[in-house]
Amino acid sequence: MQLHRPAFSRIVASPLPVTIALFLGVALMTAGHSAGAAGKGRVRKPLPSPDAISKLPPDGGEEFNRLVFEKSPYLLQHARNPVDWYAWGDAAFEKAKIAGKPIFLSVGYSTCHWCHVMEHESFEDSDVAALMNEYFVPIKVDREERPDVDNVYMTVTQAMTEGSGGWPMTVIMTPDKKPFFAGTYFPKESRGQGRPGMLELVQKIGKAWQTNREEFLARADQITNYLKKVSGGTPGEGLSEETLDKAFRQLSRTYDDRRGGFGTTRKFPVPHNLTFLLRHAQRTGDKKALEMVERTLSAMRLGGIHDHVGYGYHRYSTDPDWLLPHFEKMLYDQALMAIACTEAFQFTGKTKYRRFAREIFTYVLRDMTSPEGGFYSAEDADSEGEEGLFYIWTTKQIRDVLSDEDADLFISVFNLKKEGNFKDEATGRSTQHNIPHLRQPLSVIAKDLAINEELLGNRLERIRKKLFDVREKRIHPLKDDKILTDWNGLMIAALAKAGQAFDDADYTAAARRSADFVLTTLMDSDGRLFKLHRHGVSNQRGFLEDYAFLVWGLIDLYEATFETRYLERALQLTEIMVAHFWDADRGGLYLNADDSEQLLVRSKEIYDGAIPSGNSVAALNLIRLGRITANSDYEQKADAIMKAFAKVNAHPAGHTQLLLALNFAAGPSFEIVVCGSPEGTDTGRMLASLRTRYIPNKVLILRPTGPDLPPITRIVPYTEAMQALDGAATAFVCQNFACKLPTADIDTMLDSLGKK
Repeated sequence: MQLHRPAFSRIVASPLPVTIALFLGVALMTAGHSAGAAGKGRVRKPLPSPDAISKLPPDGGEEFNRLVFEKSPYLLQHARNPVDWYAWGDAAFEKAKIAGKPIFLSVGYSTCHWCHVMEHESFEDSDVAALMNEYFVPIKVDREERPDVDNVYMTVTQAMTEGSGGWPMTVIMTPDKKPFFAGTYFPKESRGQGRPGMLELVQKIGKAWQTNREEFLARADQITNYLKKVSGGTPGEGLSEETLDKAFRQLSRTYDDRRGGFGTTRKFPVPHNLTFLLRHAQRTGDKKALEMVERTLSAMRLGGIHDHVGYGYHRYSTDPDWLLPHFEKMLYDQALMAIACTEAFQFTGKTKYRRFAREIFTYVLRDMTSPEGGFYSAEDADSEGEEGLFYIWTTKQIRDVLSDEDADLFISVFNLKKEGNFKDEATGRSTQHNIPHLRQPLSVIAKDLAINEELLGNRLERIRKKLFDVREKRIHPLKDDKILTDWNGLMIAALAKAGQAFDDADYTAAARRSADFVLTTLMDSDGRLFKLHRHGVSNQRGFLEDYAFLVWGLIDLYEATFETRYLERALQLTEIMVAHFWDADRGGLYLNADDSEQLLVRSKEIYDGAIPSGNSVAALNLIRLGRITANSDYEQKADAIMKAFAKVNAHPAGHTQLLLALNFAAGPSFEIVVCGSPEGTDTGRMLASLRTRYIPNKVLILRPTGPDLPPITRIVPYTEAMQALDGAATAFVCQNFACKLPTADIDTMLDSLGKK
């Protein structure tokens, strides 16, 4: 998978010794992975039982390497490689120091297609492995397990590749973790356009290290100094409403008016761009912003990036038409897309966006949910050694399943062709396979076919179910079944938001189950979070995103259930986050805790890429918690985050999640307390009127009535004196720190919110 960020200044700013310049020049030409041929027909052998693994020697024995003892599905994928892999840890670095060898660091994740390609081409190859073992100490890292390691060395990789990077990530560094070479995908054999192969690369760098080590060490020191300069943020005056307008202008310049989305080549979902645009449309009344959201959501739903048979969204589209995806499915994409669709439904009232969100949840609750209620991380792009094979169809396969009439309809509506409707990305050849996709909304198709739209929809749904049942019998892609705290936080937020907006108790219940699982299984006795859980074991200290994303989910879950225990946990986790991650000197939050492993630098991240940054999410959490509790310290911390990253003003379109916090702080914003019986129908109607409408800049509190003080008054003391008017559910609305008279009339309440 490729990653794009605003361009970094190139590290190669001064003349280099010839030897290092040769190799760093090579690195600059290796960003991305559009070249290369995928391995096909390869099926992984299952690993032995845990009991059998426990009896292996420490190095894994003849059949395995040390990764066989790890829990990460990504590391376990490489356990049979002839490469003498180590996991990240002291043992690898001690060996490198003793042997005087550099480290070969390879970073990826279990569902990364091009990680599989590089593994098959190089890491499974005995010749490449022999050279790697001779010249390097190889380390394999799962970026989802160690985002701190990934962040540090991705910064280097992006700087060396002029702002572009991706996975697999390849970094070569000294035994004391200082990098001097970086790139992404490398084939086994050298290719044109300056793309070296692993056989050449490993030997040349390995031999050069032996003869010109001092040059490499000096360059590694230069790069490390660069890292230290860019890792702490750029404090300044902070952000303003002009920042919001500038972001909209920047997004408008890259917006594809014809096909939706942003850019003209690959298309990435980036749902927080859409949630930002909805807020911009509300704040300014700009119809263009809303049109950008609607066209993008609709185009994605029509395209091949959407799984029309089993639902859910693939990682991104390799073409500008949303047709040919990289087929992996990530939990975070499902969560963020569901949030964008839910908010689009609230903003427009159009039921199609509710349907889009429901389809995502159908997939997640069916295929990505553990028996205990936690959510799995991802599904691979590959099955049977071929990318996308699980999802694609020949016209013959369709006709073998369906009647002639139904087959003709499906082939026509979903644009299937006998020769196939897409070409292989690597070879450019037709495949005879098809990705089901739509070119027009169903309403237009029904009109063209002179069929009632509802009848057409019902018929296509029956067809879809038949195809789904047949597809389920295929060999499924690998499921990465580790449960990540941060990504579960995102899905908790998505389900809780949809549970409110759609009045769906099942979604709220699913959010509750996940939250309860995380809070009992991924939290230690001191209230500190673990990063991940797999096969009964929780490990790895949590990072910033784990705290920020889980708090996001817990705040939304409180507003969906009004169970104060979720709000209490959100506040406790926020206090822990500030205590262990806050930069007291420059503001903002570090990626790793003050008592975690110290890497070359202690990084802070603000860029909102495929996944929002922890600082961006934390900023909005802090504002919301500050408004709920009337604790101004939280809002001051949020303001300090915005001031800690003044560089956002240069390219705010790359930080749209942070801009949600800025938009909330700029206002208008509302604090709403509903005082009433939780079981009362009048309370239910009042809450429903708030939940179905688009009011993103609000906090919502329920103050239950009754003879005893409810638990919420301990957390939110100002609610203690609030009482229902004449026993009827009553709304207390405050806007921008000024409160209106309480009212039991829903229309009056909505009028005060500008939503009547």
